[in-house]
Amino acid sequence: MKHLDELTFDNRYARLGDAFSTSVLPEPILNPRLVVASEAAMQLLDLDPGEAQSEVFAELFSGHKLWAEAEPRAMVYSGHQFGSYNPRLGDGRGLLLGEVCNDAGEYWDLHLKGAGQTPYSRMGDGRAVLRSSIREFLASEALQALGIPSSRALCVIGSDTPVWREKQERGAMLLRLAQSHVRFGHFEYFYYTKQPEQQQILAEHVLATHFPQCQEQPEPYLAMYREIVERNAELIALWQAYGFCHGVMNTDNMSILGITFDFGPFAFLDDFDANFICNHSDDQGRYSFSNQVPIAHWNLAALAQALTPFISVEALREVLGMFLPLYQAHYLDLMRRRLGLTTAEDDDIKLVERLLQLMQNSGVDYSLFFRRLGDEPAESALKRLRDDFIDLNGFDAWATDYLARLQREGTADDPQRTARMHAVNPLYVLRNYLAQKAIDAAEKGDYEEVRRLHAVLTKPFETQSGMEAYAERPPEWGKHLEISCSS
Repeated sequence: MKHLDELTFDNRYARLGDAFSTSVLPEPILNPRLVVASEAAMQLLDLDPGEAQSEVFAELFSGHKLWAEAEPRAMVYSGHQFGSYNPRLGDGRGLLLGEVCNDAGEYWDLHLKGAGQTPYSRMGDGRAVLRSSIREFLASEALQALGIPSSRALCVIGSDTPVWREKQERGAMLLRLAQSHVRFGHFEYFYYTKQPEQQQILAEHVLATHFPQCQEQPEPYLAMYREIVERNAELIALWQAYGFCHGVMNTDNMSILGITFDFGPFAFLDDFDANFICNHSDDQGRYSFSNQVPIAHWNLAALAQALTPFISVEALREVLGMFLPLYQAHYLDLMRRRLGLTTAEDDDIKLVERLLQLMQNSGVDYSLFFRRLGDEPAESALKRLRDDFIDLNGFDAWATDYLARLQREGTADDPQRTARMHAVNPLYVLRNYLAQKAIDAAEKGDYEEVRRLHAVLTKPFETQSGMEAYAERPPEWGKHLEISCSS
């Protein structure tokens, strides 16, 4: 394991030049202290977990110190925000400190959020507040533990720096890791500003750095776009299957790698509601839970438009047409597994849709239903879960069909059923009220709840002794928390 001063930097994106990013130094925050760190994220850099307790750790990730090899850069990009094109966005409160190569040869961007003003701050202060930093930290690591591709969070550093939002809050910095911070909006920026040479450089960089396998194909850029479509189809299927709402699916928040990226007012579903809107600022419901599939398709179409200098429209349209079938196949496979099914039948999608409609009409807890369905043999589990539903006749009809489905494949009384279902149905998810309780304590200087919640979420499928409270249905106040883009 390495110490902090032993990291190997190779800043490939910085070498692209000033057309792609601007050199900016982070602005330090006052009296920095560690709020929480992820040992799993530190391992991606081969870092000794004990380094998190060192004084230099807080200094490096609060802007007070830099590695000699770091080259902090604010990236420029554009994007469609709530459907409208914004021609110039960029890192308004974050800096790409540099790229670290670990012992396995993997590259990881070190991106510091809340690092102060940049040329792209657009009248903002460039800061992040403690609550949003904690939320992104918890979400990044929780999604990864669930098997959902995501950027990672190495640590949150708190401070005494005052930051004004709706009220005065404390500033914080979050160190985010990802193998790339290139977004759909990077391609849009150079396309719409008519910079073909820079767009060619960007495309070649992304192809060689992140999709080298595509270089061997007859049409490398088309192969790259196809892989981006495939990755996003699988990602959105995972979001929908596990009830994750991103909240701000602007094209500048979509990663070229197909990972969950740029957390704002996200939420996991409590009671199932296909029309759930987790972003208080989303008046029209553009980014509601049920809209995440068509919006992902829309965003991929926006990326396709930006790639027309390299790929024919006909070829792009054909690849884009793969998205929905790929999504549906991934989603149905995931939902079969969540229901404990081991084979495929043509009517399985109807079985899933009927269940979700029953859950919608009865306000059934989305995560706990699937977990409890696997707690015991199917017939007894269904009898116990029946009380959660209002339409008892409808549920009984569904339960009859579900049992018949299990019997056809011979798994109704399978002794491995519980282990199989518990391996894909989490007991612990990052509910908004749990995050809020941890944030409330942290804002008073008590970081133990943040650390405890993080530890629980790193093992979402395992029953953890003494952690029963984290697996309960939320109180009524916890179901109606309003989260905005303010950070």
